Amino acid sequence: MKNLSVLLLIFLALFSNAQNSMESDISAIEDKMIAWRHHFHQNPELSNREFKTAEKIAEHLKSLGLDVETGIAKTGVVALLKGDHPGKVIALRADIDALPVTERNNLPFKSEVKTTFLNTETGVMHACGHDTHISILMATAEVLSKHKDKIKGTIKFIFQPAEEGPPPGEEGGAKLMIKEGVLENPKVDAIFGLHIDSGTPVGSITYKTGGIMAAVERFVIDVKGKQTHGSQPWSGVDPILISAKIIDGLQTIISRESDLTNEAAVITVGKITSGTRFNIIPESAEMIGTVRTLDPKMRVHIEKRMTEMVETIAKAYGGEASITFQNFTSITYNDPDLTAQVLPSLQKAAGDSNVSIIKATTGGEDFSYFQEVVPGVYFFLGGMTPGATESFPHHTPDFKIDDSSMLLGVKAFTQLTLDYLNHND
Repeated sequence: MKNLSVLLLIFLALFSNAQNSMESDISAIEDKMIAWRHHFHQNPELSNREFKTAEKIAEHLKSLGLDVETGIAKTGVVALLKGDHPGKVIALRADIDALPVTERNNLPFKSEVKTTFLNTETGVMHACGHDTHISILMATAEVLSKHKDKIKGTIKFIFQPAEEGPPPGEEGGAKLMIKEGVLENPKVDAIFGLHIDSGTPVGSITYKTGGIMAAVERFVIDVKGKQTHGSQPWSGVDPILISAKIIDGLQTIISRESDLTNEAAVITVGKITSGTRFNIIPESAEMIGTVRTLDPKMRVHIEKRMTEMVETIAKAYGGEASITFQNFTSITYNDPDLTAQVLPSLQKAAGDSNVSIIKATTGGEDFSYFQEVVPGVYFFLGGMTPGATESFPHHTPDFKIDDSSMLLGVKAFTQLTLDYLNHND
């Protein structure tokens, strides 16, 4: 019995030392991670053009001795870390592209990069926090690479380009990475991602089981009428009037046909183009907008009813109309079983009181495409300075994130990775 007690004490001491070593490595990497973030923020690159960003990522991963592949989905980088023990394969993903936004703040590492985007002169800015995502995942890779003896299985680090959408006429993003086999060789069993949130305080993690971000679709409605003089509307068919009736009708799909107690849904017409002069009823009109859904059945119903309504309303007023849909993202759907499994890991990393459930957002994320292939969990990381009275929304010139937010991202990724692999071998 005495010998057993001694062995137990030795085991506990070794375990404690291992834990302390991991925690020490995480704390020690913060300054390096902040420096990376400042570099990426000062040198942002747009979707499918993240050449220098990818070079810096790959250089760091190679320095860790990882198996590194570049040029995936144009500018993506993927690295493998094989643990000392056999087990499953987990993927951790960070998006790496910036936005065509001109930065408007006084940060010492403010972006001064300029470019031409869709024939418009603009600045380039990490206005959605992808610079923090890159740095968090680079730091996570470094920490875990020092503890291969604790890893049962393989970790795949995915640095994904073009999350904001590839340029017109190009493929890109998660879809193209999947198409090129990023979830194979070795086959991924589960995938995890995070997003910095400028509206919640540093030290917090928020999540939701099931749909956490919306499916995003772009629609185009083409309306055909009959051109005539503006003083004689009875001799033509007014496509602008038809467009107004269609817009009005589409909103009833949300307000009268969708079970909003289940999940939120949105139909927005964002652009209307028609006509040339004040006294001409034109021949045609075009409307462009977006649909946001968080439930697959609601999505199917809304698309069906939009198609029926567009055609029927136009016909009722003597014209014709058709609608086409373009999918931008699917529903970012957190697998319920996997979410329940990794929740204790997130609570361990942040503290129980700092992890909370949120309502879904109608923003979109192409991480959703990974989740259609393998189970995945996506969560939000607080990025607002504690005590701040104002936050700065994503995709705006004033967007701002507190550097101290990133350390919890490394803790969360590291904790859930080790817990998942060690309990699923």
